[in-house]
Amino acid sequence: MKVLEIIHISAECYPVAKVGGLADVVGAIAKYQFNAGHNVSVVVPCYETKFIKENEFETIHWSQVKLGHFNFPFSVLKGINHNLGFNLYLITIPELFDRGEIYGYKDDIERFLSFQIATLDWFVAHNLLPDVVHCHDHHSAVIPFMMQQAFDYEKLRPVPTVLTVHNALYQGQFGFDKLHYFPSYDLSKTPLLEWSGCINSLAVGLKCARAITTVSPNYLNEINYNGYGLEMLFNQVRYKSRGILNGIDNDVWNPKIDPLIATNYDVDDFEVGKQKNKEKLCKLFNFNVEYPLISFVGRLYEEKGADLLSEVARKAISTNNNKINILILGSGNKVIEDSLKLVLNDFSSNYNLSIEFNEKLAHQIYAGSDFILMPSRMESCGLNQMYAYRYGAIPVVRRTGGLKDTVVDISENGFGICHDHATVDDVCDAIQRACELYKEKEKIKVIAKSGMVLNHSWEKAYQEYLEMYNLIIK
Repeated sequence: MKVLEIIHISAECYPVAKVGGLADVVGAIAKYQFNAGHNVSVVVPCYETKFIKENEFETIHWSQVKLGHFNFPFSVLKGINHNLGFNLYLITIPELFDRGEIYGYKDDIERFLSFQIATLDWFVAHNLLPDVVHCHDHHSAVIPFMMQQAFDYEKLRPVPTVLTVHNALYQGQFGFDKLHYFPSYDLSKTPLLEWSGCINSLAVGLKCARAITTVSPNYLNEINYNGYGLEMLFNQVRYKSRGILNGIDNDVWNPKIDPLIATNYDVDDFEVGKQKNKEKLCKLFNFNVEYPLISFVGRLYEEKGADLLSEVARKAISTNNNKINILILGSGNKVIEDSLKLVLNDFSSNYNLSIEFNEKLAHQIYAGSDFILMPSRMESCGLNQMYAYRYGAIPVVRRTGGLKDTVVDISENGFGICHDHATVDDVCDAIQRACELYKEKEKIKVIAKSGMVLNHSWEKAYQEYLEMYNLIIK
């Protein structure tokens, strides 16, 4: 086996900086590739996160990054003794990244362009020529263009690039008034930057990367006819694209050893362990432990179907005569957050929520819930359904993207409950099926235990990535 030098470039990486599944995927794939014997590094911006504040780093490079008419001092930090399972590098640009949040600022375009330019400046200064540069989503999708076309990065041109599309909804568009941000290049190549009259970072990566992946096979099919304005381009680059289903990190998501849950358990002592975790969760949120507990964990945005949840909760609780518990953990759209808070006024005994990102509580919810609800309008892969399986919770999902790849309905000898439409009625019908299943104690036990032993690890996925790397290297 040829040992590969692989560098992942991403806006997020667990446990360094996390907003959603992107972080989990980058952290896990890097670790599994490293464990397979390859030299794997992850490069992320240096945010003000808890992990970064509490760990040690050494400065290995410092310079200035030029962004149009602006010059920002930057440095590269290397992690010391983190035991992450891969090499970690941080790009520090104090004027742009010394903030509490990862996204959501008016200058996000400037922030992530400077991150990409600084990363390539460092590569050139230290003569770093890896076998593969693997970019993730639009925050690093301009790198393939700059490596191919920018005069300053000519020595990087032979290095193949991969772009993984985790979420095609977010594309990093901006106007041509910011074209001067780019390092100098042959202006005849400007059409590579353009899509629908603007510079579109994701489209740039699709055009210029040597290979493209999506995080599930079904999502690759979906974005070819519903790609948020990029359908034609996704079809044009289909020849160099493949869908590789995400996995989960079984070291992090394992109820037998998980330090974040109240009681550890595995498939052999499932009933006792699951019950103790449910009791802990119900005590925390003032629920009756005898009722089925259905939970939602995720970002509170329309793409996740979160705008449906307030009405779904009202209807489901009323339909079941207040003999059902619904719990929501997440944050996001303030309008959705406010609508969910209002439900507490009428159903405080059967409904509760925690508006925050809380990794520890998320683990406890998977361990203590009977069902995990995912009414997503769009789910490129989805990890929550895999976490649910691992912890003996039954996923209740809409058939879309990776959810369609990973969850088969119990009526078809699967271990989940599925519905077809992101509507209140469809979601409530699925919840009603869950409540009926909850009454069949032996049946639900068999289904939950069967889900726990499904193999959703990264073992298969990381090998598919390595196969693709070797193909584009050749």
